[in-house]
Amino acid sequence: MTLGNPEGDLASIAAAFDLPGRLCSLEPLGNGNVNDSYLVVCEGPPLRRFVLQRLNRRVFPRPELVMANMIAISEHVEARLNQGCALLGERRWQHPRVLLSRADQRPWVEQDGGFWRLITFIESSRSFDVVASAEQAREVGFGLGIFHHLISDLPPARLADTLEGFHVTPRYLELYDAVLASAPYAMGSDVRHCQAFVEKRRSFVPVLETARVSGQLRLRPIHGDPKVNNVMLEASSGRACALVDLDTVKPGLIHYDIGDCLRSCCNPVGEEAADLEAVHFDIDLCREVLSGYLAAASAFLTTADYDHLYAAIRLISFELGLRFFTDHLAGNVYFKTDRPDHNLQRALVQFRLTESIEAQEGRILELIADLRADFASGC
Repeated sequence: MTLGNPEGDLASIAAAFDLPGRLCSLEPLGNGNVNDSYLVVCEGPPLRRFVLQRLNRRVFPRPELVMANMIAISEHVEARLNQGCALLGERRWQHPRVLLSRADQRPWVEQDGGFWRLITFIESSRSFDVVASAEQAREVGFGLGIFHHLISDLPPARLADTLEGFHVTPRYLELYDAVLASAPYAMGSDVRHCQAFVEKRRSFVPVLETARVSGQLRLRPIHGDPKVNNVMLEASSGRACALVDLDTVKPGLIHYDIGDCLRSCCNPVGEEAADLEAVHFDIDLCREVLSGYLAAASAFLTTADYDHLYAAIRLISFELGLRFFTDHLAGNVYFKTDRPDHNLQRALVQFRLTESIEAQEGRILELIADLRADFASGC
């Protein structure tokens, strides 16, 4: 809704923050699966834009910890940028900043049971749901690499684990088992297919957690949800300039981020695809994403990190499919849906993508080895 004279609940919530001018307009923004988002425009000159979001308290039961993480990350990134980042060169890199409320200077507003925040909008930028070119894929990878580089020296203990069990695949399998045991309806062919798909891959589920427990992989700060549309590209140059949607920032394994980024980027038809035959893992896009990522992040990767990259690529596609399938069986209680079978279709897409990754295991391992050698030699 455009607001010539702002009235209504959303306008009053936005106005409760320390905006730099009078509120001009407020419109729905994006298609996120969890939070409700709105674009807020206030008077200038120039006009200033912000993002108003209501955090989903069912997903984030302690939203104040989400905000504490956002502020900790923001302060750390801004300090690193002020020191100068040679990897960026002449690039512009922005980080979303949190506005405070007028009444109590807290970084949120609570009204009618809702928990709201207001953050700066990344100007002169665009996001995409599907990668359209090799150049975009490389920039998405570079954007994630720069983000990891900038937070690589932030102690994980400074971040709260706001989503305990998030990106811990064995936990999702335990939830799936519990939901499946109480599923209240007869299973159709697609449900039976998904169930069989999961059963065949049970032994693979703990691969990353086993490596963490054994000390091969270590906890680091991670984004948690670096899918393609969370990497902002400059509208003019097409270069990565920000990583947004920081709700899921927490201590974790960077492999979850790398795998999720590749899962999102390397399926050219996207995760909402209706034609399962068109779903595939594009290894050429994988090469571009990983090349971009390693250009920014190779300096802090260990031998064990490289050794577990393929497992991460395969596991995270499977994990998201498992989460969609579980939510379908549970009655669509977590992800937003447009129809009763929406999460089932999403699960089928991710499982099809997993199959495509598995079928190309040799080529993906060879690609990782080649890139590792290239960056080790300074290329």
